[in-house]
Amino acid sequence: MKKYLLPAAQAAVTVFLLWWIFRDPQKNRAMLEAVSKASPLWLIYGVLSIGVACLLQTWRWHLLLKAQDIAFGWFRTLRIYMIGLFFNLFLLGATGGDVIKIYWAMRETGAKKSAAFLSVLVDRMMGLLGLVIVTIFMVALRWNQLTAFPVMRALLGALAAIMGVMFGLVVFGFAVDRFHLARFLPRWLPLHGRILELSTAFSVYARDGKTLLATLALSTVCHFFNFSAFYCAARALGAFAGWSGFLDVASILPIIMTITALPISLSGVGVREGLFEKIFGTLYPNMLPKPQDIAVPASLLGFFMSVFWGIIGGLIYLLYRPSGGLNLEQIRESVSEAEKNLETPPQ
Repeated sequence: MKKYLLPAAQAAVTVFLLWWIFRDPQKNRAMLEAVSKASPLWLIYGVLSIGVACLLQTWRWHLLLKAQDIAFGWFRTLRIYMIGLFFNLFLLGATGGDVIKIYWAMRETGAKKSAAFLSVLVDRMMGLLGLVIVTIFMVALRWNQLTAFPVMRALLGALAAIMGVMFGLVVFGFAVDRFHLARFLPRWLPLHGRILELSTAFSVYARDGKTLLATLALSTVCHFFNFSAFYCAARALGAFAGWSGFLDVASILPIIMTITALPISLSGVGVREGLFEKIFGTLYPNMLPKPQDIAVPASLLGFFMSVFWGIIGGLIYLLYRPSGGLNLEQIRESVSEAEKNLETPPQ
C-alpha cells in the first residue's frame, strides 16, 4: 500500500497544478495563439538538441561500463539507455528509469551485477556534478539580474540548499571511502545505504581519473544541450533572440530543473510550468511576446521534446523486451539485492 502513496500524491499535485495554471480561459486562448504561430524549424532544432544530449549521456555511461570491463557495445548501451528514458518519463512510482537500466544491465553482465549497479550510480553522480559546474557558471553570468528580486533570491536559496545536500552527500561518500569509515557508520544514520553505495563507487572508480574527467566533461556539455531544447522552444514562440537570449534562458534552467527533479509531481509536470511562468513574469515583465503567453507553452514544448525521445525508447523496448513482459516486482527485488550487497561494509 505504501508504494502507491507517493504516486497518488504526485498525481494529485499534478492535477491541481495543471488546473491552477490553465484555469483562466482568456490566458489559455492567448497561449494557444502563441503555439499556433510557433516556428517548426526551431522545434526541430530543440528535438535534435535533446537527441544529442541522449547520445552524450549514452557515451558517458558507456565509458563507465568500459572502466569496469563490462563489454557492452555502444549501440547496446544506447538501446538500454533509451529504454530507461522511456520508463523514467512514463513509469509511475518509485521504480524509475535508472532502476530499469540497472536491471537490464545486470541481466546482460552475468557475474558483474554489482559493477552494473555502480555504473548507473556513478553515471547519475557525474550528471549531478556536471549540473553543479554549469549552475555556478550560469548563475555567475546573470548574478545581478537573478538577485534583483526577492522571489528569485528565494529560488536561488532553494537551489543552493538542494545542491548543497546532494553535493554534501557525494563528499561524505568520498570521505567514508578515503578514511575507511564504512564499518563505523551507525545504521540509524539518514541515507546510510546511499552513503555506503557512494563510498563503494569511489573505491571502484577513483583509480580511473581519466574516465571520471571525461564523463564530467560530457555531463557539462550535455546540460547545455538540454538547456538548448527549452531555448529553442522559447525561440519558436518568438522570444529570447540571439546569444544573450540563450544566456537568459540557460541561467534560470538550473533553478527550474533542480526543483523539478524533486518528487513533487509526475515527471515535474505542473511544477516546471509554474516555475517558468513565475520566473519569466518576474525577470522579463516587458518582454514581447508577453511572458504570460509563452512561459507555459515554452515549458511544455521543451518537455514534449524529451517525451518524443522517450517514445522512441518505448518502441525500442517493444522490440527488445524478453518473453513474459515486464515484471516490476522481479526488477525491484533484483536491484534491491544488488543494492544490499553494496551496502554491506567491509569487516
